Amino acid sequence: MINKEKMEWVEAFSKWFLSLGDQYGVNPFIFGAIYIGAIPFFTISVAWIVRNVKKKKPIALPVLSASGCFVSAYVYLMIAGENVPWWVYAVVIGMLLYGAWSTYSKIQKRITETEEETVQ
Repeated sequence: MINKEKMEWVEAFSKWFLSLGDQYGVNPFIFGAIYIGAIPFFTISVAWIVRNVKKKKPIALPVLSASGCFVSAYVYLMIAGENVPWWVYAVVIGMLLYGAWSTYSKIQKRITETEEETVQ
């Protein structure tokens, strides 16, 4: 069973989180829907990149697709947001840089694994 203190904590967190939308002019549900909704398209785009690399085809279009999916929720935040503190932009930029590095690393790993499977 969930005790009363945990329920109060969840309720307080929920109120705080939803109040951020009012404070900054961003609907957290729209942000979340964009964020979650972009995940399958991002995954498909990464697979497209790997496939194109394996077939030695251009990767510009799948990279743009993956990038667009990755930043879509943050673009919403930056466009719809009002009075968003500077540190939020810094965090978003940091997350984007980390995400780009992480995605690049994953793609390189998949390409290497695919090349190794092809050699064997």
